[in-house]
Amino acid sequence: MNIIENVSRRGFLQGVVAGGVFVLSARFVPEPLWAAEGEAAAAPFEPSLWMSIASDGSVTIVAHRSEMGCGSRTALPLVVADELDADWSKVKIDQAIGDPKYGDQDTDGSHSVRSNFDLMRQVGATGRVMLISAAATQWGVSPKDCTTEAHFVVHHASGRKVGYGEVAAAAAKLPVPKKEEVPLKPRSQWRYIGKESNSLFDLPEMVTGKAVFGMDATMPGMVYASVEHPPVLGQKIKSYDDKAALKVPGVQKTLTLETVTPPHLFKPLGGVAVIGDNTWATFKGRKALKVEWDRSPHSSYNSDSFRKTLEATSRQPGKVVRNVGDVDATFAKGGKIIEAEYYTPHLAHVSMEPPVAVAEYRDGKVQAWAPTQNPQAVQETIAGVLGIKKEDVTCHVTLLGGGFGRKSKPDQVAEAAVLSKLLGKPVKVVWTREDDIHFDYFHSVAAMYMKAAIGADGKPTAWLQRTAYPPIGSTFNPDAKYADDEMGLGWNNLPFDIPNHRAENGPADYHVRIGWLRSVANVYHAFAIHSFADELAKAANKDSVQYLLELIGSPRIVNLDLKGDEAEDAKSYPLDTARLRRVVEIAAEKSGWGKRPMSKGRGMGIAAHRSFLTYVATVVEVEVDSRGQVHIPGVWTAVDAGTVVSPDNIRNQFEGAAVFGTSLALFGEITATNGAINQSNFNNYQIARMNRAPRKVDVHIVESDAPPAGVGEPGVPPFAPALYNAVFAATGKRVRELPLSKTKLA
Repeated sequence: MNIIENVSRRGFLQGVVAGGVFVLSARFVPEPLWAAEGEAAAAPFEPSLWMSIASDGSVTIVAHRSEMGCGSRTALPLVVADELDADWSKVKIDQAIGDPKYGDQDTDGSHSVRSNFDLMRQVGATGRVMLISAAATQWGVSPKDCTTEAHFVVHHASGRKVGYGEVAAAAAKLPVPKKEEVPLKPRSQWRYIGKESNSLFDLPEMVTGKAVFGMDATMPGMVYASVEHPPVLGQKIKSYDDKAALKVPGVQKTLTLETVTPPHLFKPLGGVAVIGDNTWATFKGRKALKVEWDRSPHSSYNSDSFRKTLEATSRQPGKVVRNVGDVDATFAKGGKIIEAEYYTPHLAHVSMEPPVAVAEYRDGKVQAWAPTQNPQAVQETIAGVLGIKKEDVTCHVTLLGGGFGRKSKPDQVAEAAVLSKLLGKPVKVVWTREDDIHFDYFHSVAAMYMKAAIGADGKPTAWLQRTAYPPIGSTFNPDAKYADDEMGLGWNNLPFDIPNHRAENGPADYHVRIGWLRSVANVYHAFAIHSFADELAKAANKDSVQYLLELIGSPRIVNLDLKGDEAEDAKSYPLDTARLRRVVEIAAEKSGWGKRPMSKGRGMGIAAHRSFLTYVATVVEVEVDSRGQVHIPGVWTAVDAGTVVSPDNIRNQFEGAAVFGTSLALFGEITATNGAINQSNFNNYQIARMNRAPRKVDVHIVESDAPPAGVGEPGVPPFAPALYNAVFAATGKRVRELPLSKTKLA
């Protein structure tokens, strides 16, 4: 069955793609492999709407991914428009609501373009072929003698041309050609893909203040809510006094919400909600509340003691997640053994727009507006907490003021829906910055133990690595202790050419909500691996770049024993050390590695890491002043992300990753005392200010015809180890824990 269908005349499309006379739809979700013969054809077609062309020539493309600055809402329609040979100035983008018919709508994991590139091309190319066929029929010529150029069908032999809008109605009557009858453009004819001139579709509205973010969303008759959550995960209300809160002008009432019980999933945390006329009233009312909480199983959680537990776990044998050769036998031979331990704390997302949402419950159905990375998770969560059907929840997706993984977790949207049902009117829930930091889904704390045996040539003959941290799986299963699903994030896929290698994972309990943050476990795994690699280079008295290339070894495909999605990715995206070597060489060359004299207090460091199927090498130059403060004069990053849709957007992502990486490397640390988070705002959870951010970031994109890979996250993992290696080069001091602000360098 063709995955593209002409649905131009279907009645249910009215109002969905406004003004479209020619509408192509793609079946995003493939037919079940086990369907009996004829069963698929008999099943009702549930299309994912992608593209329409109106009689005025305007093209509307539905974007099923969220926009938070990563560019996916622009990139995917851009691919459609290129294969359609459309004039981009005549393209409009409609944001899709949450719906299973769109397949996976979660804008996470740097896979929006990677997962949809081929389908987007096919949709656009199918439209182009049908427009050509319609025009050729009108002219009485063969479609083979026609071509397209920027929104026109052209017959060069006669000099005739016709606009897309003029033949849209005729194209709407045609059957959809089979996939093998639809030629895709060769790269040489791409109009937009890979070109420098592509900017975000929403950029004009963003810079003029017209864009609608979550904080801008409203509903008629809505009230505002601010929730006093339990300070410690799992605490319940013992008692509360709202007398003073109700005296605050604009406060209407208070309501209690049931404390979440494991598994936490994305359910509301619970607490006391203050309802009012505006955010100012609800915030003031919350401050006037007096709430007494009971103890929870997590009330004894303290960061310092938990760190010791994690570090002790990392020193003990764990679950083996990759084994090559015989590490123990090699270590038993003796020789030069090097050991090191690394530690990274919890991190918070702190996107510029804190969590916010508007929802209305009416007659068993919910309408919600939210800056969400995953509108289907909104549907599932609200349906679960209210006991209604998922299809009775409509989630409208606004622009996001940053996300980094936090906004794929819709607990605040569910809060708004629950409160709306209780109040019988629309509710807008607004979190403060303090809420955002106290009640995040934190990036996990981690301890890593590294050990290597060094041969006469300075290269490792054996390499052992252990990691221990509370897994993301604990959010979905309270009994989860091992990070089984996260080992592919920079741990079980070491690309180094080492004859004896073992990677292990130790158990850890959770005490806060754990979630994914930009590049996820790659952050701490890359920090440990590439800091340790630099330590080995110095022990071997070798240049860091040369030693890194020796570790990577000769160009080859690294065979990994993978399962599930990782195994599927490996078929199209094998781990190719030639590509990793290439980005190392480019980053070193562009930075002037070894060619520029470094004065006292200055140094350069390098790290190279593959994540989200993209190869990245980063060189960081630092300057450590007399007070021990670290400044970053320059960053050079080389990126091989395969086929690139928008080079300018890739530079944006990697420039942003340098600032993001600076923030977590220099300042990022979340700690807890008696279960409660100590940090509260940007005064004690800092991000890089202008005077501490990199002064210059150069991004160099490797030309490649490999399939597209991720770009939103891969710039983060190599940054911290490159910076820390540069600090060692500048000061001679090896630092093995994040953040750097905890270490005195002067």
